Amino acid sequence: MTTSEPGRGWLLRLVIAFSFAQGAVSMARPAVSYRALALGADARAVGVIAGIYALLPLFAAVPLGRRTDHGRCAPLLPVGVVLIAAGCGLSGTADSLPEMAAWSGVMGLGHLSFVIGAQSLVARQSAPADQDRNFGHFTVGASLGQLIGPIAAGQLVSGHDGALARTSAAALFVAAAVAACSVTSLWRIEHRPAEGVLKKTADASSARRVPVFGILRTRGVASGIFISLAVLSATDILTAYLPVVGEQRAISPAVVGLLLSLRAAATVACRLVMTPMIRLMGRTVLMAVSCLGAGLLCAAVALPLPAWALGVLLAALGFCLGVGQPLSMSTVVQAAPDEARSTALALRLTGNRLGQVAAPASAGLLAGLAGTAAPFVMLGVLLLGSAATAVRPLRRAADTAVPAAVPDARKPPPAPEGERSAVSGRCGPGEETSARTDPEEPTP
Repeated sequence: MTTSEPGRGWLLRLVIAFSFAQGAVSMARPAVSYRALALGADARAVGVIAGIYALLPLFAAVPLGRRTDHGRCAPLLPVGVVLIAAGCGLSGTADSLPEMAAWSGVMGLGHLSFVIGAQSLVARQSAPADQDRNFGHFTVGASLGQLIGPIAAGQLVSGHDGALARTSAAALFVAAAVAACSVTSLWRIEHRPAEGVLKKTADASSARRVPVFGILRTRGVASGIFISLAVLSATDILTAYLPVVGEQRAISPAVVGLLLSLRAAATVACRLVMTPMIRLMGRTVLMAVSCLGAGLLCAAVALPLPAWALGVLLAALGFCLGVGQPLSMSTVVQAAPDEARSTALALRLTGNRLGQVAAPASAGLLAGLAGTAAPFVMLGVLLLGSAATAVRPLRRAADTAVPAAVPDARKPPPAPEGERSAVSGRCGPGEETSARTDPEEPTP
């Protein structure tokens, strides 16, 4: 859909709203883990509850993306806020692990609704040349929320004197209130075209509906989805499992929250300098190098490090993880057909949620078998695989360039254009018969 340029400040308001929404989720995720531990959950159960957060969104992403391709983006934003707030608040009242899992799923559905609407808005209202920058600024909102949320959760949650159940519930109620604050920044965030234009564009988009497998087969879409899946799985398992690691290593909830926020602060720093890094290294090299570094650092979290060394490690890891999400968004948007951009973004989010279902479940299984360090080794392997995926365009470019770079020794070098035209009497590019078959032509 084509719209005229919206009023100034829409991206700033979207970043503010996303900061509140992501801050609520980032506060709620570790609080859910602590409340589950207070209700008797082990590491495996924490992994299952973290996976349920992504289960409902796994089935809802593509229908929501189709709906956004054929209509407006903004209505999904308040719907997402309501579901996030409800999931946070009701998780605080849950008295059993199945209830915790159910309300965690509602929270995940709300987050998905908000993100699909917001990402589609950025894609639709940004010029192609501005997409890397605008997606980078948009994800700063997520990083700000991930910076503030864990600190707030760590300050509110206390495990002393059997207070973990009560204080984790308080953190979830505060998270619900924080989510509600994001509504204040959503006014006039999308320019609404005239009804006739909207209907005409929706009819045209419906007539040209691109099949899901056609979108996935488009070069660049699948690799962008996989890189996004790996990066988000790493962030998600760090958020869900660092409290468990902290409990085992006698690191207090407040310090765990500070460590998670340090990781988010480094991600904010990365996204603020991402544009000059793209100019310096190029998009493909930057994605490959960042995924490689993140894989090695993520595996190093499994080492028995003191809290200060873990903080240094998480800061470096956060910087490396800051690249994957915004660049995978712009990669998918630029690769997808124009009439299916929201659906392509929804497929990317489906891949994210698939990772958020499979990765925590796998992490829970590994943690039960080999300890809580094993999930971080698994994430390291996944990120190294994403680095190999990111570098594939460079390998294809090198393979394509080799035949052109090696001259054929049996043929003379082509004559300058003026000579070729004079000999052959033809001006068309590629019509060169006389220039190479003339018996007077010297042998090289």
